[in-house]
Amino acid sequence: MIRVLVVDDEALVRTGFTHILNAADGIGAVAAVPGGQAVLAVRELGPDVVLLDIRMPDVDGLTVLAELRRLPDPPVVAMLTTFDTDEYVEAALRSGAAGFLLKDTDPEQLPALIRALAEGRTVLSSQVVRTVVDGFLDQGGRDPYAVQLVARLSGRERAVLALMAEGLSNTDIGDRLHLSTGTVKGHVSAVFEKLKVDNRVQAALVAERAGLLRPPGNGVAR
Repeated sequence: MIRVLVVDDEALVRTGFTHILNAADGIGAVAAVPGGQAVLAVRELGPDVVLLDIRMPDVDGLTVLAELRRLPDPPVVAMLTTFDTDEYVEAALRSGAAGFLLKDTDPEQLPALIRALAEGRTVLSSQVVRTVVDGFLDQGGRDPYAVQLVARLSGRERAVLALMAEGLSNTDIGDRLHLSTGTVKGHVSAVFEKLKVDNRVQAALVAERAGLLRPPGNGVAR
């Protein structure tokens, strides 16, 4: 069972997400709380995934995210917003968010997105992808610092990084590269350490800025 905590300032949103999640196989909403109760709820309930509103009147979502990231065993956190061009997208991803979802995400798609988050995959609503790519990636050429970081990786680690950036799980990467899941986990940990990042979203951004995902002669890989 994937245990999910919903954090939002609007009771209607909390209720809606709770109903959708509880109706899905293998997923359950352990609680739905406003921002001010988020950290305590995580400490007490130990959810696997947190859906966290990025804009709340009682406490800023980025502040809550930072507090959750400091916990000994932090949950996977995906940010929620009503805006596909939210100015906080980059800040949230750089702060350790594993995904970014719109509140009007298709209810039929939400369970699959939660499962992907629980598997350690990067999840971005399709409307948010263009914001990340067009607004926050360097489109004028490679970022020298990112290139320097990627240069630290072995050939195998670069292959793992490229597949991570495509959103593949460790199991899928292992199947693609004919490696065991344990070996893939080791490579993923090495990639995080060498790139100085905390999660797959941040690693994917470094890969993009280094040009690792750009086919020759083309723009940013989509």
